[in-house]
Amino acid sequence: MESTERDVLEVDVLFVGGGPGSLAGALRLTQLLEERRRAGKPVGDVSIAVIEKAAEPGFHSCSGAVLDPKALAELLPDYRALGCPIESDVVADEVWSLDEHGRTRLPFVPPPLRNHGCHVVSLGRVVRWMWGLCEKKPEINLFPGTAGAAILWDGDRVAGVRTGDKGIDRHGNRRGNFEPGIDIRAKVTVFGEGVRGSLAKELIAKAKLQGSHAQAYSIGIKEIWQLPPGAVEPGRVIHTMGWPLDGKTYGGGFVYTMAGGLVDIGLVVGLDYEDPNLEPHALFQRMKTHPAVRELLAGGKMVEYGAKAVPVGGWNTVPRPYGDGFMIVGDSASFLNPMRLKGIHTAMKTGMCAAETAFEHLWGEAHGHDHGHGHDAHGHGHDAHGAHDAHDAHGHEEPDPLELPLSSYWTRIQASFVREELHFSRNFHAGFRKGGFLGMLNAAAIFATNGMGFMGAGPGRAPHESMRKLDPAAAAKGPPPRDAYDGALTFDKLTDVYHSGTKHGEDQPSHLHVADTNLCVTRCAAEFGNPCTRFCPAQVYNIVEDSASPHGKRLQVDFSNCVHCKTCDIADPYQVITWVPPEGGDGPRYERL
Repeated sequence: MESTERDVLEVDVLFVGGGPGSLAGALRLTQLLEERRRAGKPVGDVSIAVIEKAAEPGFHSCSGAVLDPKALAELLPDYRALGCPIESDVVADEVWSLDEHGRTRLPFVPPPLRNHGCHVVSLGRVVRWMWGLCEKKPEINLFPGTAGAAILWDGDRVAGVRTGDKGIDRHGNRRGNFEPGIDIRAKVTVFGEGVRGSLAKELIAKAKLQGSHAQAYSIGIKEIWQLPPGAVEPGRVIHTMGWPLDGKTYGGGFVYTMAGGLVDIGLVVGLDYEDPNLEPHALFQRMKTHPAVRELLAGGKMVEYGAKAVPVGGWNTVPRPYGDGFMIVGDSASFLNPMRLKGIHTAMKTGMCAAETAFEHLWGEAHGHDHGHGHDAHGHGHDAHGAHDAHDAHGHEEPDPLELPLSSYWTRIQASFVREELHFSRNFHAGFRKGGFLGMLNAAAIFATNGMGFMGAGPGRAPHESMRKLDPAAAAKGPPPRDAYDGALTFDKLTDVYHSGTKHGEDQPSHLHVADTNLCVTRCAAEFGNPCTRFCPAQVYNIVEDSASPHGKRLQVDFSNCVHCKTCDIADPYQVITWVPPEGGDGPRYERL
């Protein structure tokens, strides 16, 4: 391809990703600048940029969601008066233990699942509201439909991001509407791309930032149902355990009732499952056939669908989230509490910590954190055994990460509720490695041992290392038959994808890069039975007959179905699938998720 002249935009702080972490960070930074101006101190011209790959804010935001407002209340104490779109305050918590035919309602709600003081929200609507607040700030420049395609480097320092080109056809040629991406050069770059962010993934690997334990993920699959007026009381929060998951598979279901008769229902399945024939989307559809769930949805209609991966590894999987010129916030750095299955408030708080660090770095003032709280001089805490946490254990080469300009970001996180919550729940997910029963016992033990539990030893395995191979006889038989779907209560993947609003230009390069498609119809077929055709919740991957192929079959990648959940990038047992952003603006169009 011919060389390209690219425009260059110089900014002070760049936020990559327009989710709650980045938007909270951008707003917090403007607050600090306003405080400095009121104090009569110079600020000069300030430029803050937020780029977001979705065509409109919130289109790619998918979460439960029960919002713990502690970070939001700290950022915007009058968030209700400012119009935060709350569906309902939580009015009731329930936990159901399901078997195939019956339900047992637990007589008590475990502490992590108690949501008094929290709000049921649509994350997409909250993001759109926060985006609107940012639009009112003259320092903030917002760029929707703009994907980060590459990191810009000055030596070992992150110097910004190159945005993706537009107008490239499927063969890599420029169309008549070709528009080159721009280089956004920043003094500080904050990566808030959400779970398994493509640039954060590259950065963590290149700079060797990994945590001490292997990263762990689940997939969350959900639908929004419209029920008749008055059928449900808003603010009811139900969590389910047991069926349709087996005793070895981590996860559980949820039902949240919203305003206007909307019901948010979903299933979370750990991607460290062993059975290559397991199909998370099918399990979710099966969950809705349970008599108690079917009764709850009676008279309703499914109106929206979505899926996304969830980082559930906890504190020990958090990478070092800072370095020369950059910080990583929210789900991109696994700042999610797996015990509560909540990450919006921690994303907001880490975004705010990043803003305070950037302000200190660029304007020379420490603000909003305490160097005490029992941490060492660099803010790195110690556990009960006196050992350093995950970020001290890597032995990084020069420069010492503790001496990098943005290391006070970690100090702020250590002094915040993020560290308190995540450190307490650090061994929650690890407890389920030997099955659900021991996992629940370990969860109970966590409260008796101040977070230690009894199942936290060892770094664990990444999801792609957990899947077991099929025995040859099972592989020869092929996968078990799929469930039949009625189109009223249960739906096939393509029907669900239609309800996600997903749109991708067909004549563009696939954003799902498969390094070795020959492997798919040879080794993977024999060893695992092509699990990508089952773990993908959007029917992107299909093995089709092909007489031109020496094997008679080939992998067909229908990338236009992709809902950007990142499951394939995470769970592929050979790690030959890489998810990168498609042309900016393409993807799901979530309205109420």
